[in-house]
Amino acid sequence: MRVLVVYAHPVDGSFCWIVRDRVRSSLSAAGHQVDLIDLYAEGFAPAMSAEEHALHRSGPETKPAISDHARRLSAAEALVFVYPTWWGGQPAILKGWFDRVWVEGVAYSQPQGASRIRPRLGHVRRLAVVTTHGSSKWVNVLQGEPGKRVIMRGLRALCHPRTRSRWVALYNVDRSTPEQRSRFLDRVDSVMSRL
Repeated sequence: MRVLVVYAHPVDGSFCWIVRDRVRSSLSAAGHQVDLIDLYAEGFAPAMSAEEHALHRSGPETKPAISDHARRLSAAEALVFVYPTWWGGQPAILKGWFDRVWVEGVAYSQPQGASRIRPRLGHVRRLAVVTTHGSSKWVNVLQGEPGKRVIMRGLRALCHPRTRSRWVALYNVDRSTPEQRSRFLDRVDSVMSRL
C-alpha cells in the first residue's frame, strides 16, 4: 500500500522521533511504499490565513501552499499519524495540517444545495495513530480523549466506510522505564507489520 506517515514533533532525537523511525522501517519491511511528511522539518505553517479562509470552499487548486500535501493525501491508501499528545490533543502544527489540507475538493465535497458533506478519501482503507501521553490512560478517559475522537471519529468518517483503524498509545511516557518503551516499540512493529 501507499502509506502516508504524518509526523509532528519539534525535537530530533526525542522518543517520538525514535517511534517515527520505527514506524517507517516497519512499514517498509512489510513491503509498503512510505511517504513521510515531517511537519516541523518542512516548516509547515499551521495557521490558516484570511485569504485561505475566504477560498475554503473553492478547491485545492486555489491553494498552492498546500497543493503538494493535498496531492500526497489524495494518493494515500493508508494514513499513519505519529505525534505526542499535548493537552489532550494533537500538537498545533498537526491540527493546522488538518485544517488547511483536509479541505473541500481533497477530503470531502459538498454539492450545491446538499446539507451534508460527502467523503472523498474512499481510497484510504487503513488509519493508525501512534502517540505518547504524559498522563495516564485514566486521566485521558476522564478528559474524554479529545485527540482520539478528532481522528478516529472525525477524520475517519471522510475515509472509506470500512477503514480499519488502530490507536497505539504509550501512556505515562514521562514516567516510563526503558523496558516499557522497548515493549511499546515492539508493539509499534507488530501493528505496522499488519497494517
